[in-house]
Amino acid sequence: MPTGYAWSRTGQRAVVPREDNRNRRVNVLGAMIVGIEPDLLWQRTDGKIDARMLLDFVCVRLAGLGGGAGVLDLAADGIGVDSIPLWCRRRPCTVVLDNASAHVATAFKGRQRQLARIEVELFYLPPYSPELNDIELIWRQAKYEDSPQRTQMSTDDIGQAIDVSLTRRRNRIHTSAKNFPIPLSTMLHCF
Repeated sequence: MPTGYAWSRTGQRAVVPREDNRNRRVNVLGAMIVGIEPDLLWQRTDGKIDARMLLDFVCVRLAGLGGGAGVLDLAADGIGVDSIPLWCRRRPCTVVLDNASAHVATAFKGRQRQLARIEVELFYLPPYSPELNDIELIWRQAKYEDSPQRTQMSTDDIGQAIDVSLTRRRNRIHTSAKNFPIPLSTMLHCF
């Protein structure tokens, strides 16, 4: 995030280092896990986030599938989707997506049936509705509240700043979850 303003003492000029912003984009793919054990997961890259990267993220980080998207490729090898072994999960996994290009790409969206086989359901939000996407609030808070400093001089510095701010946000999510030691369903039965 470039510095948009600065303060200085009366009579002194504020000096802010100029950042070269060419080829310095860092993209982050993230997921907020809600429920009894909330968490924040992310993966950053200097390149573009494509459908293949998203599919791997969903399979490995969210579904916990050891072989990653390679297991889903069994169907592409002609074996068929029905031969993928049934994946036993403790809880259902629903991935809420907006309409980003990687989310609606055929390489990802075309795998819905295979993902359903490992008990991962895809839920698409209506177009142009970022207010319904809870992770948008996390991104905003990480950028504007948890960022340790506003100016970074290299792509590596940007990546480290992202990791620091998202780790701070994750710690806040974990701390807030500890404030509710009794599951909500138990509390509802008590009243």
